[in-house]
Amino acid sequence: MKFLAACTLVPILCFAFQDLGSKYGGMDWLTYGYAAWPLMISPVLMLALFFRNRELIRNPRMGSNFSQTIKIVAAMYLFWNIIGALGYSWLAVISVLSSLTILVADRQLKKARA
Repeated sequence: MKFLAACTLVPILCFAFQDLGSKYGGMDWLTYGYAAWPLMISPVLMLALFFRNRELIRNPRMGSNFSQTIKIVAAMYLFWNIIGALGYSWLAVISVLSSLTILVADRQLKKARA
């Protein structure tokens, strides 16, 4: 869960630092790429975390919070990476596919368990 929290919070903190630093701190070197790249890398890292912890999804007593949390974060990143793919870089498509894989595979693992 700590790794999932890091994948969730790091891009949000990068966006906050980029916005405050460029607006009020006069740090012109803080571009949107500073915040966009962690946003695009996090779903790929979450996909690796998801596949390493498949047993938490299969066993609802151990991992009910993990399953719900990773689905919420994947849906959030899906939304922002679709916007990023359209406006910033086409490489965000990889993150969109990672988020979709998490959402679909979670449902498939739960169906296989039942």
